[in-house]
Amino acid sequence: MTIKPLRKAVFPVGGLGTRFLPATKAMPKEMLPIVDRPLIQYAVDEALDAGIEQMIFVTGRGKSAIEDHFDIAYELETTMTARGKSLEVLDATRLKPGAVAYVRQQEPMGLGHAVWCARDIVGDEPFAVLLADDFMVGKPGCLRQMVEAYNKVGGNLICAEEVPDDQTHRYGIITPGSRDGTLTQVQGLVEKPAPGTAPSNLSVIGRYILQPEVMRVLEGQEKGAGGEIQLTDAMARMIGDQPFHGVTFQGTRYDCGDKAGFIQANIAMALSRPDIAPAIEAFLRAQG
Repeated sequence: MTIKPLRKAVFPVGGLGTRFLPATKAMPKEMLPIVDRPLIQYAVDEALDAGIEQMIFVTGRGKSAIEDHFDIAYELETTMTARGKSLEVLDATRLKPGAVAYVRQQEPMGLGHAVWCARDIVGDEPFAVLLADDFMVGKPGCLRQMVEAYNKVGGNLICAEEVPDDQTHRYGIITPGSRDGTLTQVQGLVEKPAPGTAPSNLSVIGRYILQPEVMRVLEGQEKGAGGEIQLTDAMARMIGDQPFHGVTFQGTRYDCGDKAGFIQANIAMALSRPDIAPAIEAFLRAQG
């Protein structure tokens, strides 16, 4: 089996972010900051760390702030330079020319539809999918852990996380086969199973490595849960035709699509920063 190298990553960023209104009325939810870096910056950094060469953003109306963030900001940079300020803080926001592509998802029809919108840019190559809402903290990074597994087994991989049994109805859930360390063979996928019916407590988290054949499955995909075109349903149809594994992430995930998870991520990252940790620790202690 020839394992094609992984060079491209798709970032579905066309969602409306209704859970964070009114903050996300005019600002993409992916630009919400964890301390001083937007969520999308962390996801892009994770992809770069994993060896990804081309970032593909599937955007929607009102998402131009993401494009601006990864562009040159002439007025800002000229003013900072004139004042003798270092531009080093902006280094991570400047991607190489040609290393980023944008495609519009005209209407929010689900994650599967967003991924399918990137089909022509992905072409006939394997690709990663990163959901910036799932904020992953670990060394090595989540996608890098998955790439290391991909280079051994090939095929399709999804990031897996054990969740409490009473939470399984909120996630896509894996029907597990054999296990080898952090690698679990995937025998089936169920999107948001009814309480008490989940085949395991291994949930699907927002990191994927997929073969291009999934685009052809998505082409004729019917609407599923929530009236949306679900990526989980398309992946489930590929099981048995290609190798399929779950990689249990060795690190911490924060659900930043949820207000409490977003605040927890901010506190955790603030406490990991020597420049502000003392002030945050003092504040938390004062709260009792």
